[in-house]
Amino acid sequence: MDSLKLHRIPGITQLWERLQTLPKPKTEESISLRVLVQVLVIIGIVATDIAADTTMSAWAIPLSLTGGAYSWYRRKKRNIAMKFIIAMGMLGTLVYFFGNLLNNLNDTRLVLAELLIQLQVLHSFDLPRRKDLGYSMIIGLILLGVAGTLSETLAFAPFPVLFLTIALPVLVLDYRSRLGFDQIPRQRGEEKPEKQPQKLPFSLTRLVSFLAIVMAIGLLIFALMPRFPGYQLQTFPVTSSIEFENERFNDINRRIFNPGVRNGQEGENGEATGEGENGEAIGDDSLYYGFQSQIDQSLNNSSFSISKVVLRVRSQAPGFWRVLAFDRYTGKGWEISRDDKLLTISRPPWSYRFFLTPSPAGETRSIIQTYTVVDRLPNLLPALYQARSVYFPTPEVALDPEGSIRVPVTLGEDLTYTVVSDVPSRDRAQLGQASTKYPQTIRKYYLQIPPESRDKIRQQAEKLLSKATKPITNPYEKALFLAQALKQSYSVVPTFQLEEGEDLVETFLFKYQGGYPDHFATVLTVMLRSLDIPSRLSVGFATGQFNPFTGFYLVRNTDAYALTEVYFPDRGWFSFDPLPGHEIVPPSWEENATFGVLRQFWHWVAGWLPSPVTSFLSYIVTKVIEAIAWVAMRIWLFVSSSAIGFFSGLIGAIAFAFLSWLTALRVRSWYRWRNLAKLPPMERLYQQMLQVLAAKGYNKNPAQTPLEYAATMREQLQQGTAEIIIEISRAYVQWRYGEQNPNMQYLRQRYRNLWQKSSNSRH
Repeated sequence: MDSLKLHRIPGITQLWERLQTLPKPKTEESISLRVLVQVLVIIGIVATDIAADTTMSAWAIPLSLTGGAYSWYRRKKRNIAMKFIIAMGMLGTLVYFFGNLLNNLNDTRLVLAELLIQLQVLHSFDLPRRKDLGYSMIIGLILLGVAGTLSETLAFAPFPVLFLTIALPVLVLDYRSRLGFDQIPRQRGEEKPEKQPQKLPFSLTRLVSFLAIVMAIGLLIFALMPRFPGYQLQTFPVTSSIEFENERFNDINRRIFNPGVRNGQEGENGEATGEGENGEAIGDDSLYYGFQSQIDQSLNNSSFSISKVVLRVRSQAPGFWRVLAFDRYTGKGWEISRDDKLLTISRPPWSYRFFLTPSPAGETRSIIQTYTVVDRLPNLLPALYQARSVYFPTPEVALDPEGSIRVPVTLGEDLTYTVVSDVPSRDRAQLGQASTKYPQTIRKYYLQIPPESRDKIRQQAEKLLSKATKPITNPYEKALFLAQALKQSYSVVPTFQLEEGEDLVETFLFKYQGGYPDHFATVLTVMLRSLDIPSRLSVGFATGQFNPFTGFYLVRNTDAYALTEVYFPDRGWFSFDPLPGHEIVPPSWEENATFGVLRQFWHWVAGWLPSPVTSFLSYIVTKVIEAIAWVAMRIWLFVSSSAIGFFSGLIGAIAFAFLSWLTALRVRSWYRWRNLAKLPPMERLYQQMLQVLAAKGYNKNPAQTPLEYAATMREQLQQGTAEIIIEISRAYVQWRYGEQNPNMQYLRQRYRNLWQKSSNSRH
């Protein structure tokens, strides 16, 4: 590069000459350290590619390896010309970064990772010093962290393990380099080291053992670490794609277009047009039939040909991922009566955020959810009800009268969007006191039933309510009781045939004493309407299976089903699930998920254990907790009952604290003695010296090497004492890292001199 003669350019001559006069940097000579640092960087780059589905490795890895080789061969040179080229390259990279940043303001993680990779490639061409390699190590670690935030599957899991496996020997080599023990002169009295065959600078057995210990501790911390519900970022993940920028609503895509219709043929624009010749389901039977403007529930729509993941959801709280709701009951299914009454909402060009609806009345909690589509879905956005804002790449979204979110495109694979919902608190007492004076708009659309069926269904609902131990008067308790009654009194049947002119709910209640899974929500909805309680049917996905390692809920097509939503004035809509085997109230933010990973782990372990063992362990844990609570209560009653008890408790607490302190000192002293006894002689002598100095207030910082610590002692202690510390420290470094045998008899005598000096200074 010097052949380029950059120093002849006007204005650079003086700067060039000044740079030439600077002392050459102390270079890093360890090839092993350089190679392993490059491996760490490569792991970070590949992990980012896997997590973000990019191809930066194709150019970044070859260039980084080329730069590493070049910097090794030029490590003794000043490389001034290369430094200028790197500086200009970094300026160009910065310009590219800002342009890329403006196009991806919604999610800057990948943009920043790409900038780091570009800077690392440039940086790899000039790595003469150990601290330059340290910068590369940090870049690899940051890239691994970014990949962890981008990853949604367990494909990322091997990379942290691989990174840790390489990082441990890198830290050993880096520490050896910091010690510089090869340049330490042998002191008087030291034995001449024997010539030994070349060995690795670290023990593979110890590294493997340490790796296993670190992984075990890490997994334990991961399981026990509380998960507090809260996003620290306020720019949420959303797919940024040019193909969505001009997708707006028109007369066709304002409708619901399902990529596969299971109970009717698919028309030109995706709408259902009819049934097969014999009424059989037509379309892709791996998709849920309920995501349409009109559904026919007389067919068995709950069976799927295959089970597959359709969504990955990261949410602050579990819940029912609501997709659609219906207001009109047709006698054999449901339809949206105001399907054309859509409220179109636009977003500003500089943001992907749409403002949908204001927060509902009453106590709510803002819950953030990020959805990644794994398999193609309709142009409906699953979300927790009630969505306040949504982050989506199209310029428009629409809101129907039932609170469902519609977009002008089908949800394709790998599409990501974020929803912020204000989920209301489900306070049973307050909902039980809710008014029964419903607005006219609510009564108009959510009390509709075929007139010929109303009286018969109402009588059956009142018959079920009469089984309660005491009269039920408020709508909330009626909804709870009827949902439970349907679970207990009716069952899922394998066949359900609806004859011409028959009503689905009547057939369910009086003919088959049950029906298909989605029939239960329909029956509960119609029953509540017969009692003048406004309700509607909603469809969506259950919470899914939580993966504690990725933090995502895996939602399958088989998780789609229907439930009932009931309206309460001044409180909004609340869901009830009458399906047997399900909880009546769907999960929500009221459930404490702080230690959710630990609970998931226990459930996983319990699933493998026999039932008697699980019951026995649960019994033991319960009894231990009860015993601790009983003892604590007895002590509290004694202390708080009288003045004698108070003073007795105070004296007992002081005595307990004092005895605990004495016990801790003894245990600590014994533990130190026990650990020292297990150490090799040189290690034991060095640790004893550190303990003597620590007792005098000269503690060694963990970040200091032995020689750095000894150098600081030269400035703080008398010359004779400092020389002893330096001798022992040098002998320790040569023994530990240089495999030189120390003269232990001589060093022990020097240590006794140090002990005597320390004792004399105390007197």
